[in-house]
Amino acid sequence: MSDHTHGNTPAAWTAVIIMMVSFLLGTIAVVIGNWPLFWIGGVALFVIGGIVGRVMAQMGYGKDPRPGHVSTGS
Repeated sequence: MSDHTHGNTPAAWTAVIIMMVSFLLGTIAVVIGNWPLFWIGGVALFVIGGIVGRVMAQMGYGKDPRPGHVSTGS
């Protein structure tokens, strides 16, 4: 069994889900030609996903910087 924890944290999952939704909204916006939705629902939401992931990681929901350890949130 491997001890890899790369990306297996609540912070990473939350950031990736937000970013995937932003790509979906951005794709739909381009197909239907709705540019405000592209910029707000696509680009801005993607940036927000990165910020949310970083904030959650700093709150203890990310990977511990020590190799092989996952933060417990305390």
